[in-house]
Amino acid sequence: MKFKGYRLSAATAIHKGDRDYQQDQVALLSHARIKGCLLGVVADGMGGRSGGRKASDQVMLTAKQLFERYAPEADDPVASLKQLILEAHTVIRLTAISTEEEPHSTAAAFLINPAGDCYWAHAGDSRIYHYHGNQLVKRTLDHSYVQTLVNRGELTPEQANFHPQSNILTGCLGTETEPVIDTHFISRLKPGDTLLACSDGVWHYFTEVELGSVLATLPPREASEFLIEKARNRAKGSGDNLSMVIVKFEPLEATEKTA
Repeated sequence: MKFKGYRLSAATAIHKGDRDYQQDQVALLSHARIKGCLLGVVADGMGGRSGGRKASDQVMLTAKQLFERYAPEADDPVASLKQLILEAHTVIRLTAISTEEEPHSTAAAFLINPAGDCYWAHAGDSRIYHYHGNQLVKRTLDHSYVQTLVNRGELTPEQANFHPQSNILTGCLGTETEPVIDTHFISRLKPGDTLLACSDGVWHYFTEVELGSVLATLPPREASEFLIEKARNRAKGSGDNLSMVIVKFEPLEATEKTA
């Protein structure tokens, strides 16, 4: 069966987990003027009762402001994503509540242009996954202490998930130094592709194979609900905030009337 084009289905989800406060934020933005242009963002705030939420809120505010001005035909997508992270980082630094509750946040954002090209950028340990069907194509690598150990060959990725220092970051927004920003480019998204951006409260409880199976089998809304329920069960009362955005590229069957 030949396919021509694709349609998008998407969902966002957020849950407080077992924490007293919700410090994650998530958004999937559709460009007001340009059909088919999307921005997905996840931010995991850190820093006391309200500091983390203020930090993740700032990531979302900056993302919305920059995306409103974004023009695919004129702007550099990578530069725009880096600007999002660096501007949010600067404002978070300027609005630090106190030395005890200094706000920080991760940021993971992907930008889809109408032509189907995709760019992503991240700082911290919120992740972006690119699957085709149930097969992992690419994912971000965390800016964390345990990822450094994995890079050195001292831990396997599976061991890293259960390491007692898995929450120690080597880079994020709001620190004294500018965050390290990693970027990636997908020349063209295809039918069967899925993008998942999520905080560590989600990915911590799943293998890459499990995530791929869920994303390939279920529509985005049902997939997000399943992943949150399963993560909550596996956390056994000690789960972090959870947030995710899923965008799925579903094939359209070609017909004689298809343009």
